This record gives sequence, structure tokens and C-alpha cells, in this order.
Amino acid sequence: MTAIKHALQRDIFTPNDERLLSIVNVCKAGKKKKNCFLCATVTTERPVQVRVVKVKKSDKGDFYKRQMAWELRDLAEVDAKDASKENPEFDLHFEKVYRWVASSTAEKNSFISCIWKLNQRYLRKKVEFVNVSSQLLEESVPSGESQSVAGGDEDALDDYQELNAREEQDIEGMMEVCEYAISNAEAFAEKLSRELQVLDGANIQSIMASEKQVNILMQLLDEALSEVDTIEGKLSSYEEMLQSVKEQMDQISQSNRLIQISNTNNGKLLDEIQFLVNYMDLSKGHIRALQDGDLSSPKGIEACINASEALLQCMNVALRPGHEKLMAVKQQQHLFTELRDTFARRLTNHLNNVFVHQGHDQSSTLSQHTAELTLPKHSPLHRDLLRYAKLMEWLKNTQREKYDGLSRTYVDYMTRLYEREIKDFFEVAKIKMAGTTKEGKGNKFGLHGSSGKLTGSTSSLNKLTVQGSSSRRSQSSSLLDMGNMSASDLDVADRTKFDKIFEQVLSELEPLCLAEQDFISKFFKLQQHPTLAQGEVESDGGLPSRQPPPGEHRHSMSLTEKDMVRLMMNKIFQSIETELNSLIALGDKIDSFHSLYMLVKMSHHVWTAQNVDPASYLSTTLGNVLVTVKRNFDKCISGQIRQMEEVKISKKSKVGILPFVTGFEEFAELAETIFRNAERRGDLDKAYVKLIRAVFMNVEKVANESQKTPRDVVMMENFHHIFSTQSRLKISCLETERREAKHKYTDHLQSYVINSLGQPLEKLNHFFEGVEARVAQGVREEEVSYQLAFNKQELRKVIKEYPGKEVKKGLDNLYKKVDKHLCEEESLLQVVWHSMQDEFIRQYKHFEGLIGRCYPGSGITMEFTIGDMLEYFSSIAQSH
Repeated sequence: MTAIKHALQRDIFTPNDERLLSIVNVCKAGKKKKNCFLCATVTTERPVQVRVVKVKKSDKGDFYKRQMAWELRDLAEVDAKDASKENPEFDLHFEKVYRWVASSTAEKNSFISCIWKLNQRYLRKKVEFVNVSSQLLEESVPSGESQSVAGGDEDALDDYQELNAREEQDIEGMMEVCEYAISNAEAFAEKLSRELQVLDGANIQSIMASEKQVNILMQLLDEALSEVDTIEGKLSSYEEMLQSVKEQMDQISQSNRLIQISNTNNGKLLDEIQFLVNYMDLSKGHIRALQDGDLSSPKGIEACINASEALLQCMNVALRPGHEKLMAVKQQQHLFTELRDTFARRLTNHLNNVFVHQGHDQSSTLSQHTAELTLPKHSPLHRDLLRYAKLMEWLKNTQREKYDGLSRTYVDYMTRLYEREIKDFFEVAKIKMAGTTKEGKGNKFGLHGSSGKLTGSTSSLNKLTVQGSSSRRSQSSSLLDMGNMSASDLDVADRTKFDKIFEQVLSELEPLCLAEQDFISKFFKLQQHPTLAQGEVESDGGLPSRQPPPGEHRHSMSLTEKDMVRLMMNKIFQSIETELNSLIALGDKIDSFHSLYMLVKMSHHVWTAQNVDPASYLSTTLGNVLVTVKRNFDKCISGQIRQMEEVKISKKSKVGILPFVTGFEEFAELAETIFRNAERRGDLDKAYVKLIRAVFMNVEKVANESQKTPRDVVMMENFHHIFSTQSRLKISCLETERREAKHKYTDHLQSYVINSLGQPLEKLNHFFEGVEARVAQGVREEEVSYQLAFNKQELRKVIKEYPGKEVKKGLDNLYKKVDKHLCEEESLLQVVWHSMQDEFIRQYKHFEGLIGRCYPGSGITMEFTIGDMLEYFSSIAQSH
């Protein structure tokens, strides 16, 4: 290690004017062992700079190079890891922590000791040493190499003192006087010694000569001490006098402090008295109003309101600690309690009497409202009672049990009053509804209760039969009354009148409920803000009845004020939902098509009520009734479908347009009129889909069962009628079914034409079928004429059997047959006849083409031309 130290000093530090004091062989902790040296150095020039230098051996040779250097003043902490055990690891905290592992513990200790000494000497103990043995931190104890490196060199540095300029001049002057100073140093030193002795002797003589002056100085000092003693005595007497003055001043200060405390207490007492007088004093006028105030006149009510508010403020004043122990305060509180109880009792009795009188006064019957079907208005009652709203709020805040009692009393009287009025109102509505059935025609229920069309009745069609075309047409005038005059007009009039009556009922109920709910909220101060509650149960009347613990004032609610309003409304108007359901049941019994009107009207009123207040009693009640109306509507649709399924047809007469097809047309026309701009259009669209699918299915069912009328005719006529109805009404949700109806109509028209037309030139048809069979077997078309059975002579023979006269006769018979199959209502005869003409021409052209290809140049043609055929079809149609 010594050789390395000298090599480093020579190669690295001497060129930089630095001296190497200590060295340690280390590697970084936790990494691959790449050894390097940490060196503690000082500069040879002043001011001295102390550094820690990292030196590493070069990869390219055996020489060392300086890799990194830190100033010792930047070192914050040295951590030796363990002070009691030997551990080669240590940390140096510069700008970051450097963790090292020394090659030996001795080297680590020597290096740390050197750092400690340099810190003591140059940095005034700035660096902190952690987990370092106390033995290493004793500067006076040298050890081993550190003494030789640090101790000797550093002491040498400290003993050397540089000469200043004056000292240099003095030495030069002496050496000039003694020319032999340089050649004979001993003689020069001896001369200097002799001169020093001379100077010492002169100094001693001078001191001895000044002894007299010293004695004089000592005498003066003694006199000064005596004067000081005299002054100290005077200062002591002054201090005693000042002490007595201080005691007197302390007494005066204590007296002033007590006076100030007394004044402060008097001010606070005055503030408390003024507070009690200002906030706990009730005027005599207020006391008279609370005890004897008139609760009937507006001025008296206003005086009572002001007095009750003043009393409430006095009772609710926030007393300061200790006030409740004052006798005057206790007396005032007792007075306030008596006034509160007295006034609450007077107010409760008065309002009870008002409720009773108003209930009796308003209990008149509906005789004056019968003609207009209107409900009595309670706005005068509400206007009179609202004058007491602030007093009710006061009662609610002070006497909750009396407030609850008044609430129950009001609800009880108003329940009986509204129950009578609503019952009478609905009786008149039912009479007017029943009158619509009697004013129109006496046989309405019979007509619609057993008819075969899709009417509002729910009776089945099991007794309906189709008795020939003439009897069926006569029935259609009564069954399909939507398309005829008398029955249809009466139906529409009755239903319109029912719609107006039902709308009038809802229009009367809506403002009545809203006005009552608004009054309850304002009068009973139930502004529908939720409040927390304790100890509340429900009374027999459905209203909250408070039962607080003993000794505790009942001031909170277990139900929200919103729930209170709903409970009161439910109790007061408990008969509305029942009466509405009864009215709806009557309307549905009269004509189940009324459910369409009721669904639209009820939906609109529910939507309106929910826009005003979704949680109101009216919104909730109408929503419940709407469920019943929707159920009746669904039942109506199911009844129509059941009627279709139960329809029966006659085996002896042609079918024509089925009753439930025209019934669907009637239903759709009526529904489109009713549901125009309605909120629940979706319900109608769903019903449309159900009905049309049932119509499709049952048309096919009837067509399959028909014996008199061909299946294709039944399908063609009815699907044409369905397609025409949907095209005229433009029902968007049935667009798919409209296209399907058109497709079915077209398909069955084509099928009927082909099947009815058949083979009017039967032998010619068989002949050409044989020709096509030969061609299909591989015979060339121009060689068919050489076949024995299909030569030209055979062709001419077949063609001669179908002259124009025979063809026209066959077409005339076909026309009569088609006319017998088709009904008059749909007017499809000309459409079918035109389609048969097109099909006949198509077959004719097909035969002509085969003759041209298989018998070229033969000159063979049919006995009639296309022009002849067109003339046949036209003359036959005109003749019939």
C-alpha cells in the first residue's frame, strides 16, 4: 500500500500541488468488484483546499488516472455502518450517497480517522460521523499509518510560519551590519545573544526605576475604592426609598384593576338586562290579542298573527348560560307558556267551528250542477281559511298535537263533503252516459252485442253465418254499420257524446284536486320539504298522529311533508278512484270501443298532471286508473281477435268480403280519428299489429274452409280490401303488412286467373305439350313436323276444331263463372277479366311461336287472331 501511495503522490498529486494524506482501496457496494482508491488530499498552497479524490487504474496500462474529486466541505455525513463490529462497508454523503466496501476494516478506519482530523482542523467539525467508534474520533491518539501520514505532515504544515515584509527587512538589516552572518553563523548567533542580554538588563532597570510611580498609582486606586463605597451606600438608600414607592404604586395599580373589573361587570350586567328586556318582554297589546283577540274579523286575525309571532320570538330566544336560573326569566317563561296554551286552545276551537260550519254550508247537493255536469267550487272556503295560514304555521311549530288534531278534523269533514259531491257528480255522469244509448236506438246493444263485425261489443260471432250473396249483402247493411247511414251515424254520435262526457268528468276533477292539494300545502304549511322525524305513528284516519316520549315536545315528523299531503289527499278523495273505475266499467259495458276514447283522454290528463307535479295525488290516482283503462283496451283488442277466430261461414253461399275485414277497416278509421296526436300512439300501433296478424290468419283459415267460393277468390278479394284500407289510411306501423297484403292479393289473383282460364283450347294445348316433350327429349324443333303424331296434317286438324265462334262461346261461359264467384263490393270483375285477357293472349303468342319454330314455311295459322280475341273479350264484358 505504501508503494501505491508513493506512486500516486508522484504521478497524480505532485503535478497538481497536492499532498496525499490517506488512501483506502474500495469497490462499490452491491456491484461487480471494480477496485479503485479513495484519497484524502490537501493543497500545498494557501488557502488550503481539502479534497476526496477517486483514482482508478487505467484499462489500457498499469498507470493510474484521476476519475472524480469532491470537496471535503461538500461532505455532509460519514456512515461507518457499525461502531462495535468490524465492517468494511461505509457511506459518504455528498450530493448523493456513495456506498463503498473497503478491502479491509483497518484501511477503512484509517481513512475515516484522517477525514475526521481534516474536518476538525479545516472545517470546524462540519461533517457528521455516524456509527463511528469513539476511539477513531480522538485526535490526540495517533495510530499506525495515520500518524505518519496525517499527524507529521499536518504538524509540519502548522509549525511553518511565513515571514512578513517587516520581519524580512529587519533580518536583512541585521545581516548587512554583520557581514560575517552568512559565513560564520555561530558568531552571528552569539552576538545576537549578547545583545539580547543587554536589552533584558535595561528592561529590568527601567522597571525598578518606575516603582515610585507604581506606589502613587496604588494610593490613587485606594482613594477611588473609598469613593465607590460611599456611592454604593447612597445607592442603597435610594433603592430602599424606591422600594417603598414601588409598593405604593402596586397598591394603586391593584385598586385601578379592581375598579376596571367592576366597570366591566356593570357593563355586562347592563347588557344582559337590556337583552332580557328587549327579547323577553311582550307588549300588553299582544297579550290582549292572545287572550281575547277576535279570530273572526280580518283586523283581529292580523293582530293575533302579529301577537303569536312576537310570542314565538320571545319563547325561542336563545338564553345565555345562567339566564334560566333568574326568577324573572322563569316568571316570563311561565307567562309565555300560559299565553301559548291559551291562544292555541282558542285557535283550535275556533278553527274546529269553522270547519264544521263550512262543511255543513257546502254540503248541498248537485241539483244546481246537474245540467252542466260540474262540481261545486270550494275557492270561497279556501279563501276564508287561508287567512289563518300563518296561525296554523304557528300552531304547527308550538302545539303539534293540536295542529294534528285540526288536520284530522279538516280531513274528516272534507272527506264526507267531497264524498257526497263526487258521488252525486258521478251519478249524473252515469245517467248522461246511459242516456246516450237510449236516445239513439233501442236495439243498440242487440245490434252491437251480437254483430259479426269488429264492433265495441265483446260477444262472439259463433252465430254468424253467411246466407248467400243477397242475404249477406242485406246483413252487411246492419253489421257493417260503419259504412252505412243510420246505425253508423248513431254509433258515431253516441261515442262522441260519451267522449265529451268522459272529458268533462276529468276536466272537472283535475282543477278540484289541484286546488285542494294547493290549499292543503298552503294552509297546513306542508311545502313538501322533507324533514327528519321521531316517534310518529299513523292514526285511524291515515294522518300522522305524533306520540313523543314523555316530557319531550313533539316538534318533528316521521313522514316528509310531501307524504303528509299525499295521505290527506288520499283520505279526502278516497272515493275518486273507485268512482272513476265504476264509470269506466259502465262505459266499457255500453261499448268496449269506448276504451279507445278513455285511453286517449286518460293518457292526456296523466301526462298533463305529471308535467305539473309527477308526485301529486292527481297524477298518482289518474295513473292507477290509466292502468285499468289500458287493461280494458287490451281486453277489447283480445275480444276482436276472439270474434275473428269464432267466425263461421255458410257452405251454400259465396263468401265475399269477410265481416271482420270490414270490421278492421271500421276499427282503424275510428282509431285513427281518436288517436290523432295522442300521447299513447304506441299502444294503438301494437294493437294494430295484433289485429292485422289475426285478420291475415283468419282470412286464410276461412279461405281454406270455403266450399262454395274458391280459396283464391276469398284470399284475393279480402286481401285487396285490406290493401286498399291500409293504403287509404296510411298507417305507418302497418307498412310491412300493407306490402304483404298487396303481395297476397296479386299472387292469388294470378293463381285464380290461371286456374279459371285453364286450357280454353284444350286439344291444341295437348298437341303442343307433346311437341314440347319431343323437343325436350332431344328432337330438333324443325324436325318435329316429321314425327307421325305431330305432322302438319295433325296440326291442321286440331286447329280446325277451334274456330273463332267456339272460342268466343267458351270465353262467355268463363265470364259467367267468374261473375258468379266474385262479390259486387270489391268490383274486381273487370280486373280479373282483364288479367284473363292478358293470360289468354300470352298463351296464344306461345302457340304461334311454336308453330313458327317447329313448322317453318308451312303457312299454318290459327283460325282467329289477337284482334279477334280482343274483340271477343270486349264484347263479352259489354254484354254483361
